[in-house]
Amino acid sequence: MTQGSAAARGEEGVAPTGLARWRMVGPGVVVAVTGVGAGDLVATLIAGNRFGYTLLWAAVLGCVVKIAMAEGVGRWHLATGRTLFEGWRDLGAWTSVYFLLYVVIWGFVYGATAMSSTGLAMAALFPVLDIRGWAIVSGLLGFLFVALNRYAVFERVMKFFIALMFVTVVSLAVLVAPNIPNALSGLIPRLPEGAAIYTLGLIGGVGGTITLASYGYWVNAKGWRTPGWIPMMRFDNQIGYITTGIFVVAMMIVGAELLYNSGIALRGGDRGLLDLDDVLRERLGPFVATMFLIGFAATTFSSILGVWHGVSVLFADFVARVRGQNPEEAELERSWAFRAYLFWLTFPPISLLFLDRPFALVIAFGALGALFMPFLALTLLWLLNSHRVPQAWRNGWLSNGLLLLSAILFLILAGTEIVNFLT
Repeated sequence: MTQGSAAARGEEGVAPTGLARWRMVGPGVVVAVTGVGAGDLVATLIAGNRFGYTLLWAAVLGCVVKIAMAEGVGRWHLATGRTLFEGWRDLGAWTSVYFLLYVVIWGFVYGATAMSSTGLAMAALFPVLDIRGWAIVSGLLGFLFVALNRYAVFERVMKFFIALMFVTVVSLAVLVAPNIPNALSGLIPRLPEGAAIYTLGLIGGVGGTITLASYGYWVNAKGWRTPGWIPMMRFDNQIGYITTGIFVVAMMIVGAELLYNSGIALRGGDRGLLDLDDVLRERLGPFVATMFLIGFAATTFSSILGVWHGVSVLFADFVARVRGQNPEEAELERSWAFRAYLFWLTFPPISLLFLDRPFALVIAFGALGALFMPFLALTLLWLLNSHRVPQAWRNGWLSNGLLLLSAILFLILAGTEIVNFLT
């Protein structure tokens, strides 16, 4: 780090204040840009398409829930000086077993999913390759970038992507001329008929899943390591998720203003974004449509970079703790375990680009993946109310309330996901 003051470098363990802290914002941006993927854009776009502004409150609540969870992860790292995986291991060996099962199955399927999403956007922008070809190229580029660079470069690139996403997505929302009074009315909680489970999914899906657990590692990699940095971490986290909120509100505005009153039905999944491209091309011209595709590509590829780095760091820490080691963040990025999981995210999933995903694997992925967020919320409640955290930094009523709400919400979503797959 090159900031001039000792406080800015973190040598004194004192967070900067005033304008200086804006220059230090970083990990929150990284977790936000990683968490906002094509799925989030599609979910909020379709919410606007089907219900207008009625579910805007749910998208905002989703950001609040994720702020609470990421804050808990960051506070654990800074208040205890220990990583999240060390805390999980304190709770018993079952956490290690669950984590290993989860990252092996989830990583295999997510790798193909993330590459396919980027391939979809890139093939629409540059049809010199098909979706599969661009998917493979995007995965390989993500692999090389994360393998050859460290956190400081990674953060700068992620800031570039969030700026690109902000310009394209928010500009699009402005161009469709939102009805401000109608939009504000969407902040009043209401539940349209038949929208209960969809609303829960919108709340739970906004802003990332397993990469929330990576936030504390990115905080440490930034040089924030002591309780004195907790105010800075909280500010950083809030900025990241306010940005996320702006993205999802912008996409809901597009769905509500451009599609809701037109009776246009979007396809499910990422291909719904291509339907939007067609609508934009017809109504606002090719330039606007192309800018949207650039934002779509930036959204999907930045998620590749964030997951490739963040979950590989988590896996590297898992391996180190199992082996009784206590490495620094920089050592995790250079470890064989980091590169092994990076390989697992990239190369084996390419096979799924050539074959339909096996049904049994889809069932296992859906059922196991749906259980990670309640696992994170419940373990944070356990850890942050325990003697492992200094009294001054344990949960207050607001943190406990939001984490408990998160746990209940995600348990309902997990149960729904499991029932859907089994039936």
